[in-house]
Amino acid sequence: MNWYAIYTKSRCEKKVHTTLLQNGIESYCPTIIVKKQWTDRVKKIEQPLFSSYLFVKITIDQQQQIREIAGVVNFVYWLGKPAQIKAVEIEAIKNFLEKNEIIFVEKLSYAAGQFIDIEEGVFKGQKAIINKIFKNKIELILPALQLKLVTHIKYSV
Repeated sequence: MNWYAIYTKSRCEKKVHTTLLQNGIESYCPTIIVKKQWTDRVKKIEQPLFSSYLFVKITIDQQQQIREIAGVVNFVYWLGKPAQIKAVEIEAIKNFLEKNEIIFVEKLSYAAGQFIDIEEGVFKGQKAIINKIFKNKIELILPALQLKLVTHIKYSV
């Protein structure tokens, strides 16, 4: 059995996760607690760490069964095949979230091509190059690990 990433319809991650568990399929939907501001109140809510993505641990024979679940769009593909995720990477996400219950990112002025040192988290101590900056995510290149990392930016209230 291997871990695979699946792409879900927007805002269906938790529902798909529950359906998978009810069908006896091992599923992981990493979530974080964030503060949301409404006009009359501030509330802490739990939301998926990766919007429209979750992970399943299945055999190759179960792939069609996963595709037929309501809310599942398809598997995430890499080089023409469903992308396999290493168990150690799933554990790294779990460990990170256990140690960092509420994640906030402060908006800073960075520029593409700038070198940065990662000071916290799984990649602490690594040097990275900012490749691209988007509205709510940033793409980093970690040359030492030969990785490209795209992380979503969550703003605190």
